[in-house]
Amino acid sequence: MKRVLIFFALIIFVLLIQTAVLSNWYALPVVPDILLLVVLYIGFHNGSLTGEVSGFFSGLVLDFLSAAPLGLNALVRTLIGFLSGLFYNNFETSGIIIPAVLGFTATAAKAILIRFVSFFYPGSILTYSLFSSVLWYECVFSALCAPVVFWFLSFFKILAKDFPTEKIQ
Repeated sequence: MKRVLIFFALIIFVLLIQTAVLSNWYALPVVPDILLLVVLYIGFHNGSLTGEVSGFFSGLVLDFLSAAPLGLNALVRTLIGFLSGLFYNNFETSGIIIPAVLGFTATAAKAILIRFVSFFYPGSILTYSLFSSVLWYECVFSALCAPVVFWFLSFFKILAKDFPTEKIQ
């Protein structure tokens, strides 16, 4: 239960930083999706169930704070959290290259999933143009931020599934 509360607090904290601080920083051409990187980290270090639950919760809260249709971000982040959890403990995420590739790939997958969902709701979902500079800037910024985010989150051992927890007697 303690880990669940820590996951939710971390997601809310990162969401506030992303929406309140980074979105108002006009030096960046796009806002890197730090919340997506946190969902990736949680999925890679805890498995698909925890990845999809954290993806759903983070997406649902993001849906309430954005102009996106309710459930769009929840669906996309649930799928990405689940897929990242399928690779639980298969990658060493402490370096620079692997987290950067994962951040780039997850951002591109987010754009593709949003584009796919938009076919079912034409005109009501704002999509990425797959050949626009905005998408590629966001992918590059996510790739640059991923090693830093993964490195920072590695200090919190409670975020990893292998963290020893107390058993209730």
